[in-house]
Amino acid sequence: MKFETLAIHAGQEADPNNGAVMTPVYLTSTYKQDGIGKPRQGYEYSRTLNPTRKALQDCLAALENGTWGLAFASGLAATDTVLRLLQSGDHVVAGNDVYGGTFRLFDKVLRRFGLNFTFADTTDPENLAEALTPATKLVWLETPTNPLLAVSDIRAVAEVVKQHPAKPLLAVDNTFATPYIQRPLELGADLVIHSMTKYLGGHSDVVGGAIIGKDKALGEQLAYLQNAIGGILGPMDSFLVLRGIKTLPVRMERHAQNAEKIVAFLSRHSAVQKVIYPFHESHPQTQIARRQMRLGGGMISFVMKGGAAAAARAVERAKIFTLAESLGGVESLVEVPAAMTHLSTQGSPLEVNAGLVRLSVGIENADDLIADLEQALA
Repeated sequence: MKFETLAIHAGQEADPNNGAVMTPVYLTSTYKQDGIGKPRQGYEYSRTLNPTRKALQDCLAALENGTWGLAFASGLAATDTVLRLLQSGDHVVAGNDVYGGTFRLFDKVLRRFGLNFTFADTTDPENLAEALTPATKLVWLETPTNPLLAVSDIRAVAEVVKQHPAKPLLAVDNTFATPYIQRPLELGADLVIHSMTKYLGGHSDVVGGAIIGKDKALGEQLAYLQNAIGGILGPMDSFLVLRGIKTLPVRMERHAQNAEKIVAFLSRHSAVQKVIYPFHESHPQTQIARRQMRLGGGMISFVMKGGAAAAARAVERAKIFTLAESLGGVESLVEVPAAMTHLSTQGSPLEVNAGLVRLSVGIENADDLIADLEQALA
């Protein structure tokens, strides 16, 4: 089946009891067993497995062309579980522009448990190769990155990683692109991570995370860790993400269409110093982006000529663009990363330009969105 069909049907058979088309929300914590150690269809306790969550996990696996998927209480819960594969003394190479929450988890929390991190420019495979050490067990890639929208060549990075004697895992955070735009497993990644709070849910009404992969043994390890740690997604949240995924293809098309029109507007505006968008001709990795991504996506960053003060004035004047953290919903959002989502990077090599503004372009009418930006930037 094609992607649009999978988004609606994968993992979501009609209920065998009554034919319900929509996946039921199984609000149960435990399940009747047919005997000691004889659970029905593998269901014992809902931390371990729940039918609603299983439907979502199977759908995620199909969309990313994986063989298994796991759904978590948040993107950071998923990220933390991946890092639990490692031992004290292991080394991780991550991009030098990552989500602020990822940086906080890596640098402020997990370093205390003996993990070592190097933040490198992953857009240059040679630079990445130099950052690898005999202790490297994981390469963490965001592409496009948050918030600078840098693009790494996943296939080229995978080749570097696979050739390294330490055989580290390659994990790709695919939140910005979604499986509709980019499929990292097909380009050589071992794991794909999502904050399902964003485009997969799509309606700013649920928080969730996911890990998807192909290797069965690795999937079993992560499922064991998920059960042991317990950061699972609840059945109602699983239902909401499944509902959101059904419209993912049409939403991503509209997000990208609106974003391209807004990029054209911002590129001409006198108050804007620089526009950053993967499919814009000025982007340094636009050829890579166009090769591995179907669309440019719905995220735009731009730098104000007036710096932090001008950025603050603009975002606070916006009316249709809501001043808020997060992204990927049907409504348009605007923020200043240095003071909001990426405050944790302040004082570090990953510190964000104070004049940078990030837009999450929604699916409203593009003319209305441009008019709102025009008055905000005036």
